[in-house]
Amino acid sequence: MKVLVPIKRVVDYNVKVRVKADQSGVDLANVKMAMNPFCEIAVEEAVRLKEKGVVTEIVAVTVGPKASQEQLRTAMALGADRSILVETDEQTQPLGVAKALKALVDKEQPDLVILGKQAIDDDNNQTGQMLAALCGMSQGTFASVVEVADGKVKVTREIDGGLQTVELTLPAVVTTDLRLNEPRYASLPNIMKAKKKPLETLSPADIGVDLTPRVKTIKVEPPAERQAGIKVASVEELVDKLKNEAKVIS
Repeated sequence: MKVLVPIKRVVDYNVKVRVKADQSGVDLANVKMAMNPFCEIAVEEAVRLKEKGVVTEIVAVTVGPKASQEQLRTAMALGADRSILVETDEQTQPLGVAKALKALVDKEQPDLVILGKQAIDDDNNQTGQMLAALCGMSQGTFASVVEVADGKVKVTREIDGGLQTVELTLPAVVTTDLRLNEPRYASLPNIMKAKKKPLETLSPADIGVDLTPRVKTIKVEPPAERQAGIKVASVEELVDKLKNEAKVIS
């Protein structure tokens, strides 16, 4: 059984994001980059399925600049067997990425695609659903439990107000939520081994996909700074301020 695990290169979650002076985007100069945390969960889940004997091969893939090889090497250090980079310097957007992943699905014919539910840089939460639609595959999103057996995958989904369990016929697309697992750290021996694992580089033209952005960013600006709070002497004063100053109650 083959699993395809798409990952994304993003600004490390510990880094305080800065907006460029001209407000054209986020300043990435000299900023630490890392694998998207939800993608780490997807890689971990694929590796666990392989350790259980359910999966025989894990292929990590990404769409992005040449520097994304670093994140693919990390995925292979964590347990992926090989990787594919669709190299582009274009700004990647969900539909373009989904089309590129669809081409890779056609090429690799995986039984299961596991990817993070969203990336922490744009927070779109769209790529997995778009990929499933383009491939005509069943999908289980926001997965907190994944069980694969007898040609089916059972996914427990985190939804508003509770949990929902769905059973999907393979091939299928699963997007991972935070509580699915705790990703492991790559050991030094595995990091060294990852350097020798196959990493294939393709261009968008090689897979017949146009990654030209369809959405134009007009302006990026940081959120407004939070105003300092005040203390009130009584409940009556609090109610008065909420009613007459903040006007959040009537």
